Amino acid sequence: MAAAEILETSQGRRLAYHKSEGAGPTIVFLGGLKSDMEGTKAVHLDAWAQARGQAFLRFDYSGHGESSEAFTDGCIGDWHEDTVAAVTALTDGPLIVVGSSMGGWQALLLAKAMPERFAGMVTIAAAPDFTEDGYWASFSDEQKAALDSVGHVELPSDYMEPYIITKRMITDGRQRLVLRDPLNLPFPVRFLQGTADTAVSTETAVRLLNHATGPDMRLLMVKDADHRFSDGPCLSLIEQAVLEVMGKG
Repeated sequence: MAAAEILETSQGRRLAYHKSEGAGPTIVFLGGLKSDMEGTKAVHLDAWAQARGQAFLRFDYSGHGESSEAFTDGCIGDWHEDTVAAVTALTDGPLIVVGSSMGGWQALLLAKAMPERFAGMVTIAAAPDFTEDGYWASFSDEQKAALDSVGHVELPSDYMEPYIITKRMITDGRQRLVLRDPLNLPFPVRFLQGTADTAVSTETAVRLLNHATGPDMRLLMVKDADHRFSDGPCLSLIEQAVLEVMGKG
């Protein structure tokens, strides 16, 4: 496997990335919280795009994978800056943005920042506003107090070691919420969601669908699919969704 290349951002962070050249629009994959660009969906879509001769970009946010910084120093806003930096420096022309979990929130933030670049969007178990509606809303009084006194809380994860959720992640997340204000997505959008997802609820997917506005927006619920959404049938559904938003489905 080729070694990752490095992009140095104006914030002084070093982002590891893999870019495949090809025809446009460029597919950009945005991963989830504590995920990285070597995940099943990212690698699969990269190979699929290469087989099609289509440009593709995947990268690690700061504090993730091979990029610089510590995860516990990061927040939604930092990773949004990373996403804008990577897309601006490494891609040209129209984009098809595929966002998984927290990457779905990042895709929505990117669409607000540069809507003119979007040709389409696909999200997989999108988790917009999860720092507020998921973490903060579920914290006990003791956990909220710990954020102030200790600066973080630990949350168990079904998939890896506990998440360290910092006060900065919560407070910064409040500046990045997308479900409180108008959210216009003036391009084809496909939201994909598994009904057996224990990290992002089907109610979140429906709320996003109902809140956002746009001319071509659909939500596909997949019975018994979990948060990973990365078995063979789910990967095929992601491919199909990408083709649909490109007008080739």
